[in-house]
Amino acid sequence: MLKIIFFFISYFIFINNSYAEILNIDIVGGKEDNGKKAIAIVPFAQQTGMQALPQNIAGIVSKNLTSSGLFNPLDTKKLPEQPFYAPQVNFARWQAINMPYLVIGRAISGKTGVYQIEFELFDVYDQKRLIGLAYQATTQTLKQVSNKITDDIYYALMGKRGIFSTRIAYVSVHRHTGQKPQYHLSIADVNGENPQLMLRSNEPVFSPSWSPDGKNIAYVTYSNIAKRKRMAIYIQEISTGKQSLISAYRGLNAAPAWSPDGQYLAFTLSKDNNPEIYIYSIKKRQFKRLTNNPAIDTEAKWAPNGKSIVFTSDRYKKKPQIYRIGVNGGKARRLTFKGRYNARASFSPDGKKLTFLHQQKGQYQIAVLNLKTKKLKIVSKSKFNDSPSFAPNGELIIYSTGNELAIVSVDGKIQKRLTIPISEVREPTWSPFTQ
Repeated sequence: MLKIIFFFISYFIFINNSYAEILNIDIVGGKEDNGKKAIAIVPFAQQTGMQALPQNIAGIVSKNLTSSGLFNPLDTKKLPEQPFYAPQVNFARWQAINMPYLVIGRAISGKTGVYQIEFELFDVYDQKRLIGLAYQATTQTLKQVSNKITDDIYYALMGKRGIFSTRIAYVSVHRHTGQKPQYHLSIADVNGENPQLMLRSNEPVFSPSWSPDGKNIAYVTYSNIAKRKRMAIYIQEISTGKQSLISAYRGLNAAPAWSPDGQYLAFTLSKDNNPEIYIYSIKKRQFKRLTNNPAIDTEAKWAPNGKSIVFTSDRYKKKPQIYRIGVNGGKARRLTFKGRYNARASFSPDGKKLTFLHQQKGQYQIAVLNLKTKKLKIVSKSKFNDSPSFAPNGELIIYSTGNELAIVSVDGKIQKRLTIPISEVREPTWSPFTQ
């Protein structure tokens, strides 16, 4: 049978046997690169008499930068000094160990439970401060402030926004012997910490999709509607858990994707007996059919400018390929020509690249296509991969591989496997920037 509906089948390949409540992602892979930036992060000083902070700010920043694959923080045991104010910095000591960048900081106690976290980043060779910022934090938000500091350092040294304050959504499956599996839709920090359960269901959950403001997630599951179990598309508000049913027609209701302005969803319906792409106005609650072809059209994703949509179709010799069509309709244009199977495409944030699933020699790899040059690059290393999703800065791609998650840079040089004590994790999707 043809890989019907393409990767709809893959949504249900949740087969394993263990269970764990806590998500904890550790980076266990990554390609060494001599081009990593050396940086020293001095432990943050604390105001005299202040209770010890519950979070090691410098340690979190160091771990974050290391995880990016682009920085090589100095071991704290090798620090030649530990200043916490600019006048205390002896630049000659740092120059002597060939350390180009230095971060110092301090925590000052304010009113009960509130801290002021200050930090400074220095160019050691030029002996000048690159940035100096302060944030208010509580015990509960120290981790988030540490991530924000990492983002500031990343932007100052790399010229692009960091992704350490963003989040990921994913689906996991939990099994107990003799019981039906439970499907969880969760969101977590980009390093996997602070997981938040959005949905627990005895029915499969798939296709999570972030709204552009990061406040809602659309997804697909099965619900009992009109005394029948049907595939249905929902929108769920993250802060309150409030759910809104969007579509539950007979047949397929699948693969929701938000428009860049958050006013529309594109998804697949087969209510007219064939899987087609529809555009749904959230405000007006109206549908517009976008494609009209006897082939299977599915897995729509919007271009960042909101003017076109890419989707998967088997309209050429019954082989899935990626096509592009304007949001007002018209002729669909084929984008992929290399390989007999290309599916699940999505745009880079700048609209210049696509990432998608590409079959090569019987293996499903993560590919990146430059839309201008038409050059295709395979960036994953493992054999069976799925669900690629760009980071909001366009530098990294998260995807599932086997029962795990992985991250790869768009040039394929940085490879990181994310180990999770949950046996089945699927369909990761990166949040947008929300600030």
